[in-house]
Amino acid sequence: MIILGIETSCDETAISVIESKNGTDITVLADKTLSQIELHKQYGGVFPTMAKREHAKNLLPLLKTVLNEAGFLKLKVKSVKLKVEEDLPTYNLKLATILEREPELLEQFLEYVPTIKKPPLDAIAVTEGPGLEPCLWTGINLAKALSLVWDIPIVPVNHMEGHIFSSLLRRKEISNSKFLTSNEIPNSKTQISNELPKSYQLSAISYPSLALLISGGHTELVLIKGLHDYEIIGQTRDDAVGEAFDKVARLLGLPYPGGPEISRLAEELRSGNDEVREDREVKLPRPMIYSKDFDFSFSGIKTSVLYLLKRLEQKETGLSEKVGVESALSPRLQKEIALEFENAVTEVLVAKTKRALEQYGAGALLLGGGVIANTHIRREFEKLAKEQGVTLHVPDKNLTTDNALMIAVTGLMHSSAGKNKDATGLRARGNLRLDNTHSGKEYFL
Repeated sequence: MIILGIETSCDETAISVIESKNGTDITVLADKTLSQIELHKQYGGVFPTMAKREHAKNLLPLLKTVLNEAGFLKLKVKSVKLKVEEDLPTYNLKLATILEREPELLEQFLEYVPTIKKPPLDAIAVTEGPGLEPCLWTGINLAKALSLVWDIPIVPVNHMEGHIFSSLLRRKEISNSKFLTSNEIPNSKTQISNELPKSYQLSAISYPSLALLISGGHTELVLIKGLHDYEIIGQTRDDAVGEAFDKVARLLGLPYPGGPEISRLAEELRSGNDEVREDREVKLPRPMIYSKDFDFSFSGIKTSVLYLLKRLEQKETGLSEKVGVESALSPRLQKEIALEFENAVTEVLVAKTKRALEQYGAGALLLGGGVIANTHIRREFEKLAKEQGVTLHVPDKNLTTDNALMIAVTGLMHSSAGKNKDATGLRARGNLRLDNTHSGKEYFL
């Protein structure tokens, strides 16, 4: 089975083509991700309309690159009749209806797709949510247009389930790393990720298992009761953990994205020659660490950092009167706050997860989402898994960010299990949940 995956839930434009003959051994025929981080730095976060515009501009050039790398463009012909029973004007009208809100994408689509032969794909997997709806629509509409032209079914994928499956992918061999050049993606100012390893094996897990999904938009503890059978047992009541990292980074005057910057400063203090003072004034709460449920709250810790900075204003030299992005914190104080914040967040995540593992008797722990790239968090969960005697599944760091490989793999699993759902009413679902409760419909049974 050959699956094309499309991911546009936020600020990464990603397309992947995978092949699997048995559902567990995955061959990556092509995989590319365009990151828009440099474009959004000036806003201190993702600007949705700009992200949508970049997706619309880059999807077709990226598709062309991926199809070429997968070897499908060797089938190229001068022209291909789209469908025998329909004439071209009628067909173009349908495409124009699908892509009416992405005129640039429509123009590129009509110039390129009718000139190539239908690739040997079995399905198109596309992220339907959760995410930024303007961004989700670009990927969904491309999937619909390709499905119409190539007569290939669409498999809608929950982005969070993609993160679950990303943790189960194990590398079998490493390919040579490659960066796309600006000539390969015309007029693109986005950053382009390294090529992924060519071959993976999908690990099997026993049930029940537990997944912790932490990213810029989500913090969820998910009980995995069976294949595609999930229950969210805990989630954030306000800010997601990645969002809290970015907000605290702004208070410390650190650039966007803030998570890696906080991690870097904290690691410098942990591994450097500077002794971490036990009597330091930098103390932060561990929100909800002793609550009896599995929910999280991270908005308050950001406020605690703000108050801490105000208290230290009169004591710490090098700190300006204005606390915020423009504050001039001393390097030492920056590191101490970064360390304390990262420790506080990690302790809460670990404590809640430990109780959930014990209560539900989970045999495996899966970690997913962009925040799992954090070195300290990974290290602490490795300790927890060893203490609890559970199997830990952590994705490679290049699979922690949003990517199309995880979407393609999830689509493969639904197709292989015969769990495809009707995509007739497919639309962007910004708040789509993983536990089958969205709109009262059962999405992943």
